Amino acid sequence: MRAGVVVTAQPGVEDLAVRAEELGLHSFWVNDTPMVHGDPFVALSLCAKATSRIRLGIGVTSPALRSAPAAASGLASLNALAPGRIICAVGTGNTARRTLGMRPTTAARLENFTVALQDLCAGRSTEYREGDRVRDIRFLHAGAHVNTADPIEFVVAALLGPKAAAVAGRRGTGLISFGLLDPTAWHAMHDTRRHAAQGTPRHPDSHTDSRADSYVVTSLHLLDEDEDPHGDAARDATGHLVLSLLAFAADTAADTPAFAEQLGPEESEAVRRLLDRRGTTATAPDRHTKLYPNYLGRIAPQDRDLVLPSLMNNLALVGTRDDLLARIATLEQAGVDELLIQPVIDPPTEMALLAQLLT
Repeated sequence: MRAGVVVTAQPGVEDLAVRAEELGLHSFWVNDTPMVHGDPFVALSLCAKATSRIRLGIGVTSPALRSAPAAASGLASLNALAPGRIICAVGTGNTARRTLGMRPTTAARLENFTVALQDLCAGRSTEYREGDRVRDIRFLHAGAHVNTADPIEFVVAALLGPKAAAVAGRRGTGLISFGLLDPTAWHAMHDTRRHAAQGTPRHPDSHTDSRADSYVVTSLHLLDEDEDPHGDAARDATGHLVLSLLAFAADTAADTPAFAEQLGPEESEAVRRLLDRRGTTATAPDRHTKLYPNYLGRIAPQDRDLVLPSLMNNLALVGTRDDLLARIATLEQAGVDELLIQPVIDPPTEMALLAQLLT
């Protein structure tokens, strides 16, 4: 299985990209969460100039954040700096929208956005709509300004629902998911993608890159001899994923309760404690301002009790070397092509561990 890394945009990010390339990692991604992290297009521009081989990914942008012309211009500009090395993950904006106190967009709007990006980034015209006004648009400043000749790879972000996987099938793209380590769920998503792709008429050059790879974002912690798999070190290495899930459950409990209702009693109690600890409620209109600060950042020691073993096991890879390789092999058999880790404790060391395991 291939290996990659996901980080947040901040000064010095290009140094991490250089190190990832030196380690032989396949891809280097930057989050697109405007009100929490820096701008990924700025960050990846620095990474593009500092590297020569590693693929560079935006993960995850959305029509609820950026218009298709603006996003396509950013992608094609990056493609001019790093020809053929750009990946773009697109989604409904599940987290980035919620950090604004808003709901994510629809699968239909996501699909229209994906079509527009695929068309524009391949140098074709596409339909652009604002209200009742519809126009065909295309790049008017090709050549040195943007690169529409080299392929850009697109992937659709999917959780457990089938709608995003179906969009990926119809658009001929890959998939990316966050913390989804259940092989059965990956088999189901791939089945949905294949079924949606069957008989779908597309332009002979309808997708910008013919790749249709699957990526999973997680965290990695290699246990020392006799180390507690749920001790402080393991909780610190995986807690950012667990708290992101708890924050999502707390935020959506009132207006979209289906996710929170799937949690067990212990997980539901952790959601309640998180709300109390952040000084907000599940119905407070400003809860997003209390739940999402430091999103995907290193957790505070006082929050370690919220990092439940059940959620660690579901979202992250913790174990001995043999344990980790066995779980990774199972994911590969389920059709996952690349393992992406989101490091928070010591990114260079965590990237080196990943490289030792998989490259």
